[in-house]
Amino acid sequence: MKIINVPNLFRANAIPQQNQIVTQNCQWQSGQMGTQTFAFINQKGGVGKSSTCFHLSGAYAAMGFRVLVVDADPQASISQGFFGSEAIEGLPERSTIAPLFGDEFGFIDWRDLVEPTAFQGIDICRANQHLAKYNHPTPGDAGMGQFALREFIESQQGYDVVLIDCPPNLYRCTWSALIAADWVVIPVNPEDFGTQGLRAVHEAIENARVLSPTLRRLGHLVTRSDGRLLIHKFYERGLRKKYGNLVLDSFLSELAAFKMAVAERSPVEFHAPKSRAARLTRELSREILDRTDVKNTKRRAA
Repeated sequence: MKIINVPNLFRANAIPQQNQIVTQNCQWQSGQMGTQTFAFINQKGGVGKSSTCFHLSGAYAAMGFRVLVVDADPQASISQGFFGSEAIEGLPERSTIAPLFGDEFGFIDWRDLVEPTAFQGIDICRANQHLAKYNHPTPGDAGMGQFALREFIESQQGYDVVLIDCPPNLYRCTWSALIAADWVVIPVNPEDFGTQGLRAVHEAIENARVLSPTLRRLGHLVTRSDGRLLIHKFYERGLRKKYGNLVLDSFLSELAAFKMAVAERSPVEFHAPKSRAARLTRELSREILDRTDVKNTKRRAA
């Protein structure tokens, strides 16, 4: 596969540059923090989980980080985003993340589950329809299998950021992502359907903390926002009033550049680095780094 190097143009637009600190509070480059794993969850579909992970991977790669994307969704949207539907749908089960959830595969070299993308610094664990049979609604029945994804991620070396894209439910795949993650990001559309069910999401996070006490909520991310719509402004104000600091300052608007970038199989940072979509993604990427500074109690979202 041809690897696309990150051009200087992208690095120049992806502030900060290599000789700058990533954010005032970021500890990664100083070596004080190891790999940070983020699970993007919501039991609602269409809220932008896959799109956010896809575009964030490009923003972080342009900053010089090594990124591992984990597709834990049987719909495999982010896998198809990088490789196209035909290539992903035809993958044998052993080439997807499914072996982490099944007991019938025997010995699997976990390194074989990681595939480089066409973009330098971004690797992915792919999924497809084979994962669906393991995504049952009673994850506790998996026993020690609940920790398989966490063990897999911990075994990977050299990554700065791990982004886990989860399905639109709170079944086993999402539960495993919660057990594996350091932080949870909850994408939310500023609409009635988008904001429904958040209580169940927070309950799932609290339940997962029993097995993973260090799991923390980074916050809700407002996605697909249209500032021209009063209803969007109304629901966003309500969300910020209810959850306060647990709503990220950054947001992602409904912009054509995001969709065009996905159609071109490229994160928007590489497809249209001067676009508003790329700028919003960079702002989000920096705020996420800022919020992972757990020593900053003012910004801590635990």
